[in-house]
Amino acid sequence: MAERDPTDSLTPDWAASRTLRAHEIRRKIVTHIAAKTTDMAEGPLPLHKSVYTGGARFAAEREHLFLRQPLVAGLTGDIPQPGDYLVFDAAGPSILVIRGKDGIVRAFRNMCTHRGAKLVEQSEPFTGKASRLTCPFHAWTFNNLGGLIGQPGKAGFAGCDIGARDLLPLPCTEHLGLIFVRASEGEAIDAAAHLGDFADELALLELHKAVPVKKGILHAQSNWKFSLDTYGEGYHFAALHASTIGQTHYNDIAVVDRFGLHHRINFPDNSLGNLVGLPEADWPETEYGGVHYLFPNTIIFFGSITPGVYFTQVFRLFPDGVGKTRCQFGVYAPFGVHSDDYRGICEMAYDATAEVVQAEDYRVASHGYANLLTAPEDFHVVLGANECAPQAVHRHIADAVGMPL
Repeated sequence: MAERDPTDSLTPDWAASRTLRAHEIRRKIVTHIAAKTTDMAEGPLPLHKSVYTGGARFAAEREHLFLRQPLVAGLTGDIPQPGDYLVFDAAGPSILVIRGKDGIVRAFRNMCTHRGAKLVEQSEPFTGKASRLTCPFHAWTFNNLGGLIGQPGKAGFAGCDIGARDLLPLPCTEHLGLIFVRASEGEAIDAAAHLGDFADELALLELHKAVPVKKGILHAQSNWKFSLDTYGEGYHFAALHASTIGQTHYNDIAVVDRFGLHHRINFPDNSLGNLVGLPEADWPETEYGGVHYLFPNTIIFFGSITPGVYFTQVFRLFPDGVGKTRCQFGVYAPFGVHSDDYRGICEMAYDATAEVVQAEDYRVASHGYANLLTAPEDFHVVLGANECAPQAVHRHIADAVGMPL
């Protein structure tokens, strides 16, 4: 059992810790703005088009990443109370993630052990609440600990060793407000080992306090990695997002901090240019924010759009075939919904972000992927040295699936 709420008498003042981290990041950003530079890789990285279009590589990614890696199925706030459950089906098998009456989160195949029917027929991002789950086929019933507690016609299964089975469990743990699930049977998930040093950064977000406000699904007609690349660089802000973030943020300036397989990126807004040449003692207070990438497929944005108004946005990208991306997107109130007005602001943040991502980022990803399908066999895309975060992601994915770039 992992902790649900890491708060105790020794817990740091997370707000103060976020402020300190924000100062560290801002110092790096102002240096880049002054020099008109950005964090860089050692050099450009050419990628053969098959990195995105190849069937063998895609099959390896499904096997080694989406079935074997710990994946974020949701946040603590998605199923906060005993009996709450969510459907997690984007990784492949349909999975139920349930908080039992004992408060522990468990994952089970969404499959009755009688004839394999789905216990819950809705799809992600569906959530519900139940003390028991009854199969719609023959009414076998299970409690929220996964145990079989009702079996109509029980006499018909007498003498069968597998005629009375509990739900089939999958590895699951809850850590720092994140619920991790592995979509195949195997050893328990060690979330702390998976996150490594990145756990200290994620702790700053206090994700165990986040309350879901609005969720939905975004789609791209592209390989999932082609869509994921768009979250890792600000080189496209001025051109693709000319009417939105391209007006408020610097183009092609970013601070990238790596933590093993994971990273955090910070993109500077235009106001930080006013700090160039100003003594740090005269800098105004700042607020923490950043784009946090959890290997292999999750992006968590935490920050404020206007001072004091925070959002947590979670993007989880999954392949829906080699050439399709299904993104589970949700906006959360980081520290709870304290008013109807604030809820409305969070809902508007969902709508505005979904519109930009779908109409701009995923539009160009879809068009680019379509071009790759018909490009010459020796065609390579190229990630510049200024696109160092996507470079690292591709290298880590290639290492995980055992297929060099």
